[in-house]
Amino acid sequence: MGRAHSRALGVTALIYCPFPDSETAETIGGVLLDEGLIGCINIGAPIRSLFIWDGKKGDGTEIPGLLKTDAALLEKAVARLEGLHPYDAPAILGWRCDVAGTATQAWLGAIGASSGD
Repeated sequence: MGRAHSRALGVTALIYCPFPDSETAETIGGVLLDEGLIGCINIGAPIRSLFIWDGKKGDGTEIPGLLKTDAALLEKAVARLEGLHPYDAPAILGWRCDVAGTATQAWLGAIGASSGD
């Protein structure tokens, strides 16, 4: 089994974002994959969201998405996701990972390298 390395090969990053439905998540994920901004999107099962929006309490069903990318592409991927997302103010959270498996770092690092960043 491979060992996890901290920043040995590069830094991976994750983005979390809820979508209104699985079709939207798949479409946007496909665009980001085609543009080389992410290496993967995990599209989850429906979740219930409780929230405050425009000063009012609301609830709804959303589809969670976890996107994997290279840290060098994190800002670009978040900006592009925000531009493609149908919500007025989508909740998009991105962060750099402190530790990732060697194979994961190599895979996602190759995406960053091929983008020219």
